Amino acid sequence: MRINSLSRMTVRRKPGDPARGVLLTGPLAVPVALGRGGIKANKREGDGATPRGTFRLKRLWWRAGRHPRPATLLPVERIMPDDGWCEDPIDRHYNRRIKVPPESKADRLTRQDNLYDFIVELDHNTRPRVAGRGSAVFIHVARPGFTPTAGCVALDINSLRRLLARLGPRTRIMVE
Repeated sequence: MRINSLSRMTVRRKPGDPARGVLLTGPLAVPVALGRGGIKANKREGDGATPRGTFRLKRLWWRAGRHPRPATLLPVERIMPDDGWCEDPIDRHYNRRIKVPPESKADRLTRQDNLYDFIVELDHNTRPRVAGRGSAVFIHVARPGFTPTAGCVALDINSLRRLLARLGPRTRIMVE
């Protein structure tokens, strides 16, 4: 049996708390953590805001050493120990996956906590990539208590795992 992917998810902030919101898709309403800067249309690197807009889901990155490969219709990439994400606006690899040398102190996708055990890469600031307009905007696992992110949309791990099975290349996420 083939499962159809979701066509759209909508994220709205909760009234009175710019760093918390709800993800709506069909009858499902899931609490989410948002960026500490709330939702902004004019996203800038380091502002902590979740960008407003409609975004494609590019691929799922997952920690194979911690979880079995999840069911999803998205393209899937295994997170390797040397995988990182370039957040330096002057680097030609800005807002892309990079390989991080073992001695580097750069941010890695293999975090000690479980926040990046599943990462859905969004197409925010990808075509064209504009230096300083924001990088590493993902859907990922939320911290306990749904504390704010640096600009991502974060769900509890169980909700995210269930949602992954319905996500595909045609799914869009609308952040309002």
